[in-house]
Amino acid sequence: MEILNEIKFTVPSLSVNESTARAVVSSFIVQADPTVEELSDIRTAVSEAVTNCIVHGYRNSQGNIEIVVRIMPNREIYIKIKDNGCGIADVQQAMQPLFTTAPEEERSGLGFSVMESFMDRLTVKSRVNKGTTVTMRKKLSVHGS
Repeated sequence: MEILNEIKFTVPSLSVNESTARAVVSSFIVQADPTVEELSDIRTAVSEAVTNCIVHGYRNSQGNIEIVVRIMPNREIYIKIKDNGCGIADVQQAMQPLFTTAPEEERSGLGFSVMESFMDRLTVKSRVNKGTTVTMRKKLSVHGS
């Protein structure tokens, strides 16, 4: 797997770091010359993934969120967001629209649906008490096509 460029960074699972993660990812992928819409889609998907780590992965605790962003050949963006939190017992159920483990916080349960709608591929792997890894891919358009 050829990687043209890559950035890896870790942020504590504080709500203020959701915007930091989004800004770092979008600043990095600008070099791939995405459209404004593609950049917005990626920023939104990253926000949802990081928010899931903070709200669901670490619940009432704190940990680190690891983020890897790669620019791949053929204008493909690869993003991996990982926590070492409580994990998801049933990933299939968690990916259903409107399912949430935090209704008391008035969560809509649309995080994975939003990520899926904005990215070309979404993979979620999780183990209870070990954490969750979300991998997203998006192929950028060729301008003028």
